Amino acid sequence: MRVAIVHYWLVQMRGGERVLEHLCEMFPQAEIFTHVVDRDKLSPLLKQRVIHETFIARLPFAKKHYQKYLPLMPLALEALDLTDYDLVISCEAGPAKGVITRPDALHITYCHSPMRYIWDQYHQYAAQSGRAARLVMAIFAPILRLWDTTSATRTDGILANSAYVAQRVAKAWGRQAGVAHPPIDPALFKPADEISDEYLWVGQLIPYKLPELALEAFNRTGKKLHIVGTGALLDRLRSLAGPNVRITERLSFDELRRAYATCRGLVFTAEEDFGMVPVEVMASGRPVLALGRGGALETVVDGQTGLFFDDKSVDSLVDGIARFEAWLPTFRPEAALERARDFTPEQFRATVMDFIRSQPKAPKALREAPAKTLAEAAE
Repeated sequence: MRVAIVHYWLVQMRGGERVLEHLCEMFPQAEIFTHVVDRDKLSPLLKQRVIHETFIARLPFAKKHYQKYLPLMPLALEALDLTDYDLVISCEAGPAKGVITRPDALHITYCHSPMRYIWDQYHQYAAQSGRAARLVMAIFAPILRLWDTTSATRTDGILANSAYVAQRVAKAWGRQAGVAHPPIDPALFKPADEISDEYLWVGQLIPYKLPELALEAFNRTGKKLHIVGTGALLDRLRSLAGPNVRITERLSFDELRRAYATCRGLVFTAEEDFGMVPVEVMASGRPVLALGRGGALETVVDGQTGLFFDDKSVDSLVDGIARFEAWLPTFRPEAALERARDFTPEQFRATVMDFIRSQPKAPKALREAPAKTLAEAAE
């Protein structure tokens, strides 16, 4: 059985790439196809894999400006020859699922998100872009939406990373999707003996993640906040930060785990597709104050592992912080640890494997494999 995994681009290690690692462990023989790869930014596991690039990689400055070639990516995907592959898994957040496969090959899509910049967040991206970029978006976005919807019919089955994304898949593509939450290994995290008086915010410093909302709310309350991340808003946030707010661009993994385990609580302001950081913080024994929208509703248990604030306003977050402070003495770290165990790699792999085996075109090698062998693959 020959397996191909199509990933949108490989230029950094984030949540989507960590899911890719687990898919690679499930299918050790798989080869990876992507638009552009920066091997210096990959994990040791991914560096060892056979990785094929589309022609996008040969275009000028593709490693840095790959997203500017978005209008060419459908053409690049359809130029890939996957004739020899029996199982194709496309990982979709940028263009990936539009490959052409054999009629008898099984094509499964794992969807982190339909492309935000042409669907639900199109107007936000356009508002933040320059005049020339807005013109290009206005011309190409309708074409890309048509291709994106059409190419969704090429995949035999879709797994979304959350029920929230499954709803967006249905709206954008008209397809029903199963759900396989991304894997978080609780063994990588552990509680700390001492807790600081500092809240934590972690993520890219970009508009849709709303780091400025957190900063403004904590400037108003005077409570301590540690922002960890880098991005387009870094300089603006530094200029606005009060003496109670500190900003760190990068932490090592060990430093990040320490920050998770010792924070007073995580502040999660983004309306995310799933959101791995809240689960990682819960696996560290700490609670979460999250915006009550998106994937956080599927991970944080209100009143047990954290609380929600209602909307994307400073007033709402300030109110949430006050309620969080009053609730915090009743928080039990054991509840957070128990909840984090619902998102283990074993659960993810078993769900994905069961979904693949349930498809009418599932490769014979998987359909007829002994249950023990499949269980070992899932673990």
